[in-house]
Amino acid sequence: MVKLLIGHKGSGKTKRMVDMANASLDKVNGSVVFINKNHRLMYDLKYRIRVVCMEDFEHVTNIDEYIGFLYGIISQDHDIEVIFIDSILKHADVKLEDLEEFLGRLASISEKHGPDFVVSVSQDIENMGSYIHQYKILN
Repeated sequence: MVKLLIGHKGSGKTKRMVDMANASLDKVNGSVVFINKNHRLMYDLKYRIRVVCMEDFEHVTNIDEYIGFLYGIISQDHDIEVIFIDSILKHADVKLEDLEEFLGRLASISEKHGPDFVVSVSQDIENMGSYIHQYKILN
């Protein structure tokens, strides 16, 4: 399953995502991964959450490489239940026009390999296509 947190910059998406990730530890038996652009949130997340900072992987430059990167994370730990991806439009040169394909690929990964994805998008919902309504939009 793919869930989306959508809103303009400064609307509290990151704080909400951090809170959701921390709370998810009480609900899951497996692992939780939080992917962020930099190391800024490392100390806001509980120690049991695996934090991945994309600054450390500067060679992930497009959605194909990003998807391969996710497969690598999943193959390393088959117990991952949730992967949080904060501000996807700031990662790996993912653009708004790439988002429909990217989310579709995440949905396919989730269906085949099990982890749910929670993705935040810094954008007004009105600027996004109708495709987003096939995903659960978190308020």
